[in-house]
This record gives sequence, C-alpha cells and structure tokens, in this order.
Amino acid sequence: MTDLRAHLRSLGPAWTHWTTLPLIAWPLYVVFGRGELRWEWIAFFFVVPAVAFIGPRTRTLYVGLFPIAVVPVIYDGMRVVKYLGITPERVHICDLRNGELSLFGVGSGAGRVTLQDYFLVHRSDVADLFFAIPYGTFIFVAIAFGVFLFTKSFAAIQRYGWTFLWLNVAGFLTYHIYPSAPPWYYHLTHSCLADLTAHASEGVHLANVDRIIGVSYFASFYGRSSDVFGAVPSLHVAYPALIVIEGWPFFRALGRAVSLLFWASMCCAAVYLDHHYVIDVLLGLVYTAVIYLACKGFLARLDRKRSRGAAADMGAAVASSGGGN
Repeated sequence: MTDLRAHLRSLGPAWTHWTTLPLIAWPLYVVFGRGELRWEWIAFFFVVPAVAFIGPRTRTLYVGLFPIAVVPVIYDGMRVVKYLGITPERVHICDLRNGELSLFGVGSGAGRVTLQDYFLVHRSDVADLFFAIPYGTFIFVAIAFGVFLFTKSFAAIQRYGWTFLWLNVAGFLTYHIYPSAPPWYYHLTHSCLADLTAHASEGVHLANVDRIIGVSYFASFYGRSSDVFGAVPSLHVAYPALIVIEGWPFFRALGRAVSLLFWASMCCAAVYLDHHYVIDVLLGLVYTAVIYLACKGFLARLDRKRSRGAAADMGAAVASSGGGN
C-alpha cells in the first residue's frame, strides 16, 4: 500500500487521479446500465487507467490526450439532450439546400443540381471505396496523430488536444442552435419538414461500401449516432485540417503530402458521400481556424504566466538564500 501511494504521488497531485473517473465510469454505464456490449467502450475502460497509471511517461501521454478522450463521452452523453432546442420547424433542410444550389450548384435553370445530387447519379464502386477510407479511419488517425505529437512536443499535443475538445463542443452546440439536415436526409425523404424520430444513416455510397466489403461497418457506426440533424459544421473536415495545421512543423515532406491528401480527400468525401454540403465543409474549416487560434493564444498566455511565476519564485528563493548569508 505504501508503494502504491508513493507511485501515485510520483504521477502528480491527488486531484489529477480523479480526472479518470468519468472516463472509466461512462463505459461501465454503457455496458451495464444501457446493456450495450460495445467493443470501443470496453477498450476505453481498460486503456484509460492503464495509460493514466502505469508510469510517469504514460501519465504525460494521458494528460496530453485527456481532452480528446473527453470528446466521445460528451458525444455519447448528448443522447440525453438529443432534442434540446430542436423542433421539426427549426431544422434547416430546404433553405440550406437552396443556399447550396445557389452558391455551389452545377448546371442551369431547371436542370441545376447540387454536387450531392450529381454524385448520386454519377457514382462508382471505386469512388465509393476511395472516399470511404478517410470516413472510416478519421477517428483512428486523430488519436494516432496525438500519440505522434507526444513524441515531438508536449506543448503541441496540448494545443491539439484542447483545440480538438473545444472544436467538438462548438460543433455540438451548433447542432442545437442551428439544427440542419445532411443532404442524404433530403434525398431520403424529399421533405422540408424534419422527422425527429428519424435515425442516422450512412447514406447510399457508404451502404454500397458495406455491401462490397461484406461488413456492416458504416451502418453500425452511423446507426449509433445521436445527431441526425448535425450537418453544420462538418467536423469530419475539421479533424484533418487540425492535423495539417498542428503537424506541419513536425512533418517532413512525405508527412506533409500525406496529411494534405488526407485533408483534401476528406473534404471531397464529405460532399461525394452525401453527408455534407459544401457550405458545411467551409464552415467546418472556419471553426477549425478560429478555435485553433483561440486555444493557441490562451495556452501561450498561460505558459507565459507560469514562466513569470516560476521566475519570481526562483528570484525570491535566491534573495532569501542571500539574506541568510
């Protein structure tokens, strides 16, 4: 017991250990309280305490990734307030589509269509599979990039982690302030009035990918979504944009090229796969830039304040030592 207490003290102040509680308690609630035997939450339950308590180095990784780990708990917990502020009349469907037609439509007159309309007709298995790659891997890439930053700069992983968290919070709030239907919803219902009982869908393209690979990966993933009317902004494009911004100083030529390709592919995939309008994509990029700059500025000011405090403490110690002589 003495060794355990000494080990915990070596990891940081006692209050920091309690930050793991919600990250451990939520998987238990999902599995036992809701009866959902989901592999990702089972893994979450074991990985979080392991990273947090194995040793000082893994504890530093935990501190860096903590804001990212909070996001799935918040997102999954949003089902409790799923309809907060949302009524059928408040959901933006046809007005958003008409804006897309006006700004980014193709063709003219009665034949003018959105890009999403166009790709529903002009699609292929090859394109479906290609654009499914960024959509199917973005969560894993976001976490892997966080681990990569851990090996480069703790300041960078802090910026990335906290920007990631507040970017998602801003997006989740927008879903309720400005509820909006994705293009697949309009194509499914052709209605300008929302049905709040509707379930999230993977869309025609990703359903085709599930058929090709013989696994209901995307149907299962999107079937558990708590936000049918959360198209604005597109957080799908926000994550790779953040990776490009934060990773650019640490990437070499190949890393920069791959990160840009992943970001560009995600932007195109969001439109091609019928999940977002171009408007959603652009707003997702704006959210990313604004929140990144805000978090970067705040963390920089906090770091300067800590540095001044440390310098003042050292000066006081030196003065005290000199007075003793």
